[in-house]
Amino acid sequence: MADNETFIEGRNAVIEAYRSGRTIDRLYVLDGCHDGPVMTIKREAQKASTVIKYVTKERLDQMSETGHHQGVIAVAAAYDYSELEDIFKKAEEKGEAPFILLLDGIEDPHNLGAIVRTANLAGAHGVIIPKDRAVGITSTVLKASAGAINYTPVVKVTNLGRTIEELKERGIWFVCADMGGTLMYDLDLKGPIGLVIGNEGSGVSRLVKEKCDFIAAIPMKGDIDSLNASVAAGVLSFEIARQRLNG
Repeated sequence: MADNETFIEGRNAVIEAYRSGRTIDRLYVLDGCHDGPVMTIKREAQKASTVIKYVTKERLDQMSETGHHQGVIAVAAAYDYSELEDIFKKAEEKGEAPFILLLDGIEDPHNLGAIVRTANLAGAHGVIIPKDRAVGITSTVLKASAGAINYTPVVKVTNLGRTIEELKERGIWFVCADMGGTLMYDLDLKGPIGLVIGNEGSGVSRLVKEKCDFIAAIPMKGDIDSLNASVAAGVLSFEIARQRLNG
C-alpha cells in the first residue's frame, strides 16, 4: 500500500464509505462471492465507476491489514483529517451546543474505532486526537468504526492541553473520566461540552486533567476497578446524550 492510500476492509465499512460519498480508487472482491452485502457493494462500485478486481482469498489475505476483510477490500486516498472548525460547523448545522470527545493517548486502534462509532451514535460532533503517543486513523480503526469515521470529523492536534485552552475560550466546558471524581449522575453535563477519555493503562494525564472543569466517575459494582477506554467513553457519552435530551 502506498503512503497516500488507505485500505477499507469489511463489508459494512466499505458500504458506508460509498454511501458517505468517499472516493474509492479500487475495489478488490473475492472471486465467486455473490451474497447480498457483496452485491450491494458491487452496485455502489459500479455507480461510482470504481475499478473492481476479482481476486482469490489468498490474495485478499495477503493484502489485509486487519485479518478480517470479509471478502472485500477498498482502496481509497489516505484519511483526510478534519479541522476544529468542521466540528463547530457540524454542531451549528444541527442547531446543537458542541459536544466533542478528546482522546488523551489512546493507543489501541480497535478502541479508537469503537470510540468514533460511539461518538457518532451518541450525537457528538467530532473527535480530537493528539499527534504524538497515540494511534491515528488506520485500516483497523476504519473497520472498527463500522463506517462512522465517514460521518464524524476526527481532528489531529499537536498539543491537547493547548487545544483545550483554545476551546475554553470558545465556551466549551470539559469533563474527564476518572475513578476519583464525582458520580456522573451528580454532574450537569449539558451545554457545550468536551469529554476527555484517557489512555488505556494510565488514564487521563495530569496536565490534561488539571485543565478539566469536572471529573466524572462511573458507578461500578464489580470486583475490578476499571473499564476499557472505549466502554468508558460509551457510558459517559450516553449520559451526556441523556442529559441533553432531557435538558
